[in-house]
Amino acid sequence: MSQDWINALLGGVLIGTSVSLMLFWNGRVTGISGIINGALSPVKGDTLWRVLFIAGLFLGGLVMGQLNPNTFANTLTSDAWTTIAAGLLVGFGTIMGSGCTSGHGVCGISRMSPRSLVATAVFMASGIAAVYIFRMLGVY
Repeated sequence: MSQDWINALLGGVLIGTSVSLMLFWNGRVTGISGIINGALSPVKGDTLWRVLFIAGLFLGGLVMGQLNPNTFANTLTSDAWTTIAAGLLVGFGTIMGSGCTSGHGVCGISRMSPRSLVATAVFMASGIAAVYIFRMLGVY
């Protein structure tokens, strides 16, 4: 348990460094939903880096799965339909919010984007409210 905060800190440093390097070297924001959207709507000269980035995400997951198989252990207690519905709602929210929670939180706030600052505050407030309501109702 004492190692958990160190792992989280190192993960945060790696994410922050990666996002900063992408912006510095490429002039691009590392918002995953935007990268995937751009790959699905190809523009000449702007697709290869997106496809390689997405491939790198999958490759990184495969490597991590080989190094530590417990990383991807299924601990969900919900059925498959609930998980699918949740994924679709997240995808819909990503479209409505012009990006995902992590994209606004990591990339947007670091650039002092007013839209991302508001979006992240709304995401956090909504999450806090949901947990409070679910606990009051005894659901969670």
